[in-house]
Amino acid sequence: MAEIRFTKMHGIGNDYIYINCMESTVDDPASLSVKLSDRHTGIGGDGIILILPSTIADFKMRIFNADGSEATMCGNGSRCVAKYVSDHGLTDRKVITLETLSGIKTLSLHTGADGLVGEVTVDMGEPVVSMTDTVVETSRGDVRLTAVSMGNPHGVVFVDSLDTIDFDTLGPELERHPMWPDRANIEFVEVVSRERLKMRVWERGSGETMACGTGACATAVAAALTGRADREVTVSLRGGDLRINWSDDGHVYMTGPATEVFNGTVIM
Repeated sequence: MAEIRFTKMHGIGNDYIYINCMESTVDDPASLSVKLSDRHTGIGGDGIILILPSTIADFKMRIFNADGSEATMCGNGSRCVAKYVSDHGLTDRKVITLETLSGIKTLSLHTGADGLVGEVTVDMGEPVVSMTDTVVETSRGDVRLTAVSMGNPHGVVFVDSLDTIDFDTLGPELERHPMWPDRANIEFVEVVSRERLKMRVWERGSGETMACGTGACATAVAAALTGRADREVTVSLRGGDLRINWSDDGHVYMTGPATEVFNGTVIM
């Protein structure tokens, strides 16, 4: 048997199990994620995130969803990695670089009076827009969406009210639509004002989650492109708010909190 030490963390409710792999290894992270993520028989979470050494950045992050599939990027997860490496003494820098499958991200750490990281700003890079206000056929009728990549695929659907959509049907159906060979994250968005958007997310490989950082960024980009909102907005998710700025330099900057819940050990 082997012991695996972990830290449970979340970014506005988007919770993962974080494993420090700077000095140890996880042999089968896909299977481990399925086992540990179960909220009834495991630790519970949207997946696991491995914190690893990197030869091209300060640290490296690998993300495995609750179904065992590997994700390329997680905005909320990246903020939690920044908090972990700072609060646990792995770095004393206030700006770090993080290697992900969607490239190297730069993170700015904001500490409080206690010296611990409270918020993190992530340079999410430049978005890639493949479709704007495109009509897609579904079992619930035609749906109009905007496809945006933030290093991972997103379909953003603007609705009059989040309370009236058939979320549990449209979420998985659009996630697996043929237009996305590797599936996609789906965001349903209600425009509150030009400065505030309200969002629910169906995440690829995890189902509905409390929040999605890359999804909030994709939503902000889609809203600005279609004239629904300004380029600097607050996106309100089930778990809390993220501040998104699609800057004049073309990059999307996401600022939000990161929270450590507890530490523990599992015996496998």
